[in-house]
Amino acid sequence: MAHRLHCLARRLGHFYLLPMVATMAFFWGSAAAADLFDNVRAEQAVGTVDFLSDESYEHPTADVKVADPIEPFNRAMFAVNDKFYIWLLEPVATGYSKILPGGLRTCIGNFFYNLGEPVRSANSLLQGRFRDAGRTLGRFVINSICGVLGLADAAGKDFKIAPVYASFGQTLSVWGIGDGFYLVVPLLGPSTLRDFSGTLVDGVATTTYAPWSDDTITTITVQGIRTVNRASLHIGEYEEIKSLTFDAYVAFRNGYYQIRSKQYDHSNSTK
Repeated sequence: MAHRLHCLARRLGHFYLLPMVATMAFFWGSAAAADLFDNVRAEQAVGTVDFLSDESYEHPTADVKVADPIEPFNRAMFAVNDKFYIWLLEPVATGYSKILPGGLRTCIGNFFYNLGEPVRSANSLLQGRFRDAGRTLGRFVINSICGVLGLADAAGKDFKIAPVYASFGQTLSVWGIGDGFYLVVPLLGPSTLRDFSGTLVDGVATTTYAPWSDDTITTITVQGIRTVNRASLHIGEYEEIKSLTFDAYVAFRNGYYQIRSKQYDHSNSTK
């Protein structure tokens, strides 16, 4: 049982934002709205995440606990996002998964991840991580050419260039701007005031060079496919984790902070 919980917690680190990504993100440039989720591919930056703990999370290198002054609002939004996922996103994703095979859905996910690499490279530069900026840009060029527009991760498999985590929220952190407070965004999910602001900037930046950026209808359609495709790769995991936690809200809040902390710490160690 303990092994099963451990495995589930690790798997959750790869999809926990899924229930929260939705329609509002389309208008905020959702090509980067879930980059925190996407960048969890960098396994060494994540490690083990204890979503099953009901204790308030405390950063291992700072004596600061989770700031959640608007918890009643956040819990209400968590409930909204929960219902959205269970009643709409998961049923659509389930039907989608029956139409497209898993290999093709993985390729689609790779394509969208690759699309965000230039923004990650720019954020790495803004953080003074010049090596990571070069690695990320290199991944983009290699995967766009050798990986057929990013459908395959040739950079990772053939050239052994691991994914790099870098977001504008992290850039703001490096510049000394604090979290503000924990925030559950309606139909988007767990964040902080700072990280949500960074998500918007990353989203706008990504859509400026996306091939469909000048067509609103196409943009909405493409981002809808991205969201459903991502959800289709993790069907059933959300409910399974929820069933093993006493307070799902606290578990997801802790998971968000833990994953982000591990990503930030790993990124800082590679400077």
